[in-house]
Amino acid sequence: MEASFPGTMTPEPGTDIRFKMKLLRQLLPFASLLLILIALSVLVPDKFLTADNFLNIFRRSSVNAIIAVGMTAIIISGGIDLSVGSMMALAGMVGAWAMQKMGGDLLTPQAMWLGTFAGIATGMLAGFLNGALINGLKLPPFILTLGTMSAFRGIAYVMNDGQPYNVPGYKFLGNGQTFGVPISIVIALVIVVVAILILNRTTLGRYTYAIGANRTATLYSGVNVTRNLIIIYTLAGLLVGIASMIATSRTVSAQPTAGIGLELDIIAAVVIGGASLNGGRGTIVGTMIGTLLISFLRNGCTLVGISTNVQLIVIGVIIVVAVSVDQLARGKSR
Repeated sequence: MEASFPGTMTPEPGTDIRFKMKLLRQLLPFASLLLILIALSVLVPDKFLTADNFLNIFRRSSVNAIIAVGMTAIIISGGIDLSVGSMMALAGMVGAWAMQKMGGDLLTPQAMWLGTFAGIATGMLAGFLNGALINGLKLPPFILTLGTMSAFRGIAYVMNDGQPYNVPGYKFLGNGQTFGVPISIVIALVIVVVAILILNRTTLGRYTYAIGANRTATLYSGVNVTRNLIIIYTLAGLLVGIASMIATSRTVSAQPTAGIGLELDIIAAVVIGGASLNGGRGTIVGTMIGTLLISFLRNGCTLVGISTNVQLIVIGVIIVVAVSVDQLARGKSR
């Protein structure tokens, strides 16, 4: 038998394993991102290590990062949203349609602003609809948003018979700069900072984690779970609306095909960043690391000549590994 001494504490069984698994979850995304950066720096330094390439990566990442912020809150709360890609297409189409109706072929600044707000409001309304239906019909978020994914995409196609809305001149959000930094990156950074503060410093943030960790206990503690979940989905929709208008501005057109498969990258970024699909855990910083990891991975694959189809395989494998690590950690902690 081991000797025990007064005043000493014997660690609980499994404490060391839980600590190691938690450390692995936290370090794995950052270590993977660092590994990709080193590999690309060695393989294609002339193409990869350029200011233009990095600026392009960050600019393209801004849209995904904004949407991923909302998805992080949804997943932390124990939900999921498969409709973000279709929602993005719908919001962009509504925003561009509004611009054309108000400004005609020659868009006025007023038409652009009103169209922008119309697109953002559409995303917000779609998010509210998801949250209200999930809680009103008591359906699993996966099933409900699978349905709205199809519905939102269908509406986007019907709006202009499957054709895009062109909005020439609407370039500021997607291609404008302030002090040499793209506006889209600035918007993404502001949203990330605000989201971190909300999740860590507000009642809504605390309730988000509590609902995901144990919804029943949170309900019995007096928290209006339904109201908070609707707020979470509504804010996530708002962020999709903002991202959609940035994407529309970048291409000066709204495409009904926009965002197809986007939900894969968004959910992957959140899960890779350490969030649990079981709810109750996740961080905005981790999600941003996951977003950049996928963006650098796609950029690197393109630079070395790897096809888009292979990129999907790689991202799929990464998702499986990330979820497996999470499930293993949860199993070890029991």
